[in-house]
Amino acid sequence: MIIHRLRSFAEYHRHAARLAEVHATRRQHELNLQLPHRTSFTVKGFSYPAKRMVDFIVDFQHGHGPLVNWREWLICPVTKLNNRVRACIHLLDSELGMTPDESAYITEQVTPLYTFLSRRHARLSASEFLGGDVPPGTVTPHGIRNEDLTRLSYPTASFDVAMSFDCLEHMPDPMEGFQEMARVIRPGGKLMWSVPFRHDLEANLVRASIATDGTVVHHHPPEYHGDPLNKAGCLCFTHFGWNMLDEVRRAGFRDAYALAYWSDMFGYLGTEQFVFVATK
Repeated sequence: MIIHRLRSFAEYHRHAARLAEVHATRRQHELNLQLPHRTSFTVKGFSYPAKRMVDFIVDFQHGHGPLVNWREWLICPVTKLNNRVRACIHLLDSELGMTPDESAYITEQVTPLYTFLSRRHARLSASEFLGGDVPPGTVTPHGIRNEDLTRLSYPTASFDVAMSFDCLEHMPDPMEGFQEMARVIRPGGKLMWSVPFRHDLEANLVRASIATDGTVVHHHPPEYHGDPLNKAGCLCFTHFGWNMLDEVRRAGFRDAYALAYWSDMFGYLGTEQFVFVATK
């Protein structure tokens, strides 16, 4: 896997200019993979979570026009994990060196990713957001814990590692989420997260906000993402830009950076994908 660590919009611009030909070659490779296909197809590669060669499943659903949304596809038939989730597991091991005995928190509990991680990490805590009327820390009869990222019920400095994958964009004020995760992570601990990211933008793109009367104001056409607890999906408030890293540092982390990665061997396609790491 090819990885670059980037800490600012300026660094990214230098990086993109230096690798312009490489990125063009990757885009052509990915285009060649999908051109003959009208519906679905497979791409052979090594699934890191499954520890074996597989035929990754690809579809054009939720794509960018006629092109595949690589980030959400390349699903491993063994683990049922897609491109971005498999890569996050890989990077938890290679970048964070996350060990089975560390205490960890993840902001999802009814997903294949949680199921996979819970088998490896005995000290893993997890939750879903069940609504503002349910007190944080409440556990349902089915064992689902409710947590609100703006007011987590966990004590300060509870975890060595925190993880949040494609969650923070659904918060009207994601800074509150970063601040709370900084609070519950121990000094020296790590946060890994992913969000819809616009690498071409310095500032965040605010798609929607909450007015003073509590109503939702749409600044761009409404965008809803899949939600395992709500068939209607979940509104996306923000597409993040590079200033997100400055916001994370202000939230209480001493360092924050992007991991720009790509691998045809592991099925991490999409020219270049991004996941983020912060150190308390």
